[in-house]
Amino acid sequence: MNKHAEISEKTERVIGMLASENLGGVLLNSQPNFSWLTAGGINGIDLSREPGSCSLLIRNDGKRFVLANRIEMPRLLAEEVDAEEFEPIEFPWEDEKAEPGFLVDRALTLLRENRRLGSDTSVGEKASMIEGLLAPCRYQLTEPEVERFRSLAHDAGLAIGSMMRTIKPGEREFAIARRAADALGTFGISAIVNLVAADERLQKYRHPIPTRNIWKNVLMVVVCARRQGLVASLTRIVSAVAVTPELQQRIAAVARVNAELMAATRPGATGAELYNVAARAYAEAGFAGEERRHHQGGACGYRTRDWVAHPRCQDVVRDNQAFAWNPSVTGAKAEETCIALDEGVEVISRSPDWPQISIELAGREYLSPDVLPL
Repeated sequence: MNKHAEISEKTERVIGMLASENLGGVLLNSQPNFSWLTAGGINGIDLSREPGSCSLLIRNDGKRFVLANRIEMPRLLAEEVDAEEFEPIEFPWEDEKAEPGFLVDRALTLLRENRRLGSDTSVGEKASMIEGLLAPCRYQLTEPEVERFRSLAHDAGLAIGSMMRTIKPGEREFAIARRAADALGTFGISAIVNLVAADERLQKYRHPIPTRNIWKNVLMVVVCARRQGLVASLTRIVSAVAVTPELQQRIAAVARVNAELMAATRPGATGAELYNVAARAYAEAGFAGEERRHHQGGACGYRTRDWVAHPRCQDVVRDNQAFAWNPSVTGAKAEETCIALDEGVEVISRSPDWPQISIELAGREYLSPDVLPL
């Protein structure tokens, strides 16, 4: 499948959604949706904001447009989108800034007789917010996306695994976070989540933003790594001292939960069913109730998580959908990115030569990252 075919397939999914909702078109402005529909393009300038620097319009007849001011359009046409795929609609940046609702009004003029417009971001009363209807269009990865995801996750696993073999006790958490970002950056990857916890902070916090805390004994690094819009997640733990029996027990427990989740991640399973799998696995491993201390992860792709498994989650696993499970027990965590296939999950983010914990379930081996002794 070439890029044209990938964009066409995704457009057909959007057309089906527009027909079911009786909409004349949809405006895509968020950075994840832009990357998805353009097969890896980037419209993010200010990464502190959800909206990107330009928008795509998909009309209910399949016609596609790219709407951008004259600052952005030259780069977009040179590096991100093909004018044969998306008709360019350029406008002065002054008009965009001076007139509230300018973009929506411009999009409405491009619709046909059905002038009901949807949007993936909040743009005012003239367009309905329908991100919840668009998201399922992204869930099933195309074959080119699977290949891009494999490449991204491989590079992220290699970068973080290699970097963590070089760090030494005495470094501050924020310095290690910078090294993680630099390691990913070598592969053209951005760390959109970059967490670091050393020693006592690893025991206290599930989401440890890096601080001046100095690493002495045990260290955890968590990254969500983005390239061409896709996001792979992984966690690695290293120890500069002998791994304690307590940590060994806890890392073995999360490996068990991780294996149970991966084994249950089959097309048709619901998020609620997967949450219950995790809850049972924690109890069987001697850590009942740990599932309530932190979410277990869930579906991913162009967001760190498209949906998270919880007791009332009715989202359903699809074939060729990406997942990042992150079971944790205080002081220990396992996290990899995988693709759900009919024959079982394929883990795509492993770090080469990283120690693994093997769990066999129903005749199949499931591997989770162990603590790396330095």
